[in-house]
Amino acid sequence: MNLGTLPSSQHHVIVQKRVILILMGVVGAGKTTVGSLLAQNLGWQFADADDFHPAANVEKIRRGIPLDDSDRAPWLAALRNAMLRWNAQGQNAVLACSALKRKYRDDLRVEGVQFVYLKGDYEVIQQRLRARHGHFASESILKSQFADLEKPDDAIMVEIDKAPAEIVAEIINKLNASPVSRPDPAQTDSAKK
Repeated sequence: MNLGTLPSSQHHVIVQKRVILILMGVVGAGKTTVGSLLAQNLGWQFADADDFHPAANVEKIRRGIPLDDSDRAPWLAALRNAMLRWNAQGQNAVLACSALKRKYRDDLRVEGVQFVYLKGDYEVIQQRLRARHGHFASESILKSQFADLEKPDDAIMVEIDKAPAEIVAEIINKLNASPVSRPDPAQTDSAKK
């Protein structure tokens, strides 16, 4: 898959504090693809929340059985612990995580968290899932995830109807215009050295 490239001027976000970007949305929205490309361009750590699921959750998802809140509790705790560890280590990170409900996002709010909502309509995402191979989540999960989705009112929102590199560029532009990050010429010069 050709993810595209970004102009060199769009490869970084200058931050004055640690930042953990949580790319959220339903299965098939592009969280892992966009998140890994974003982290690569920023030189930040990347993590996929799917890797934090207990084996029982993965098996349920593989069989098309939606997770409930009790299934998600240990998963959310593991994610929160990882984010607290990144903060303690002074690491900026990008985390691909569905974070469908407000209460899940509240559980994940630690210092420096900024949510980025990858928004797409059902038909677009359904097409993506039909073309996707090698992921344990199937199209049958999509309907339940759209039903569970509580759209965030405090996230950077990006439509997913573009190439991954274009989505990453839009996220970086929105981050640079947000209170999360502020251009700092001194940091920019030192980052280039």
